[in-house]
Amino acid sequence: MAYYDFDGYGGFPRYISVAERRAKALKQARKLEKRGRKLEPVILTGQRIASSFWGKEWGKNLESYMDFSNRLPRGRTYLRSGAVVDLRIGAGQIDALVAGSSLYEVSVCIDKLARRRWGAVIKRCAGRIDSVVGLLQGRLSEAVLEALVDRRSGLFPAPKEIDFTCSCPDSASLCKHIAAVLYGVGARLDKKPELFFTLRSVALEELVAKSALRRAAPAKEALDGGSLEGIFGIELDRGPRRQK
Repeated sequence: MAYYDFDGYGGFPRYISVAERRAKALKQARKLEKRGRKLEPVILTGQRIASSFWGKEWGKNLESYMDFSNRLPRGRTYLRSGAVVDLRIGAGQIDALVAGSSLYEVSVCIDKLARRRWGAVIKRCAGRIDSVVGLLQGRLSEAVLEALVDRRSGLFPAPKEIDFTCSCPDSASLCKHIAAVLYGVGARLDKKPELFFTLRSVALEELVAKSALRRAAPAKEALDGGSLEGIFGIELDRGPRRQK
């Protein structure tokens, strides 16, 4: 299969095969590494871009918006060809290098999750998340999953919360290089799901801690005062009794 890219001269498309794209990506990556830059490429090992809960939900969220859905397919092709030679995720920021006719710089900024919205998610999930491991693996109840992925009140960003730029000459607001990077985030979340919370600028530990506190409250109440007598079958010494 073959694809087309801009050659940088007059905007005319130039025929580029998948094999050529991969070879070019590797060559450009090696040059950067020789200069001392450690790259973090997105490498797919199967047909699926993502297979984990967070990775798949990231992709589903992108595809659920008409603003993105018509422009994303070419990004999948680019990603599968090994064109995303570097992808880094930080707080509200994604920086990447994508190999096309040249090596293009892609920057994606994602708004910080509103504190009010984050607080609402914490409240809905209170007492329902057992551990950080369970959260990162997506081993959660249906109620919690719905709270996390809800388009209007969940954790995933809407198009209006995402801004992006690419150094390529493509005039489209969401070019294939940006689309490849957005899909690449899903693949990266397969290996490092905690980066989703970094990207949204929230602490996953806070979500788990509030759940733990909610579960601990009933237990504490059960251990207060006279309830100990019923639990352990003992009679507590409550001090000297008043003589009748």
